[in-house]
Amino acid sequence: MQITRILAVRHGETEWNRDTRIQGHTDIPLNTRGLRQAELLALALRDEPIAAFYASDLSRALQTAHTVARRHGKTVTAHSGLRERAFGRFEGVTWSDIEANWPDDARAWRQRTPDFAPEGGESLLQLRARVVATLESLAAEHPGEQVMVVAHGGVLDILYRAATRLELQAPRSWDLGNTAVNRLLWSPEGLSLVGWGDTRHLQDPSLDEVTS
Repeated sequence: MQITRILAVRHGETEWNRDTRIQGHTDIPLNTRGLRQAELLALALRDEPIAAFYASDLSRALQTAHTVARRHGKTVTAHSGLRERAFGRFEGVTWSDIEANWPDDARAWRQRTPDFAPEGGESLLQLRARVVATLESLAAEHPGEQVMVVAHGGVLDILYRAATRLELQAPRSWDLGNTAVNRLLWSPEGLSLVGWGDTRHLQDPSLDEVTS
């Protein structure tokens, strides 16, 4: 049975990340730091064999993916199934805004109630179904190969839980850093975890020398 190796990466930083504003499906581009993170990621992965590049169709993920793909002479396939969770009326506001304006919603979110959905948004159950189905479909097209998937914090959280068989309500103890490299394996039996949260490329002085 052939497996598919997956490099799963969260997009680079945006201004809304810095402001701790909830992005969801709102299309926010990378900021200057996010563009730099994407360049360092591309340098770190320049010798990795990557058969195909997939990304959420939101610009912050596409920008990150295109930066890496260009070094491999490849294009990126955009896929709406890799989008961040839709947060509806929460998009554009901060956690403190939610607590102040919608305390019941804030409680349900904090408790990770699986079937809770913000008005106009998605529940965790809906997000998991979408993300897992999308990744399984893409991975199944590349048996024996490695692919790169660039998405969002909520998507990466679902992938970690799927690979480690953790419930949606389990407290998070893993990082979801911008441009962190996360390694997964997929087979028809499901996902498994190889490595998580590698950000060495963001601190590697040798990469600064390459780009200076």
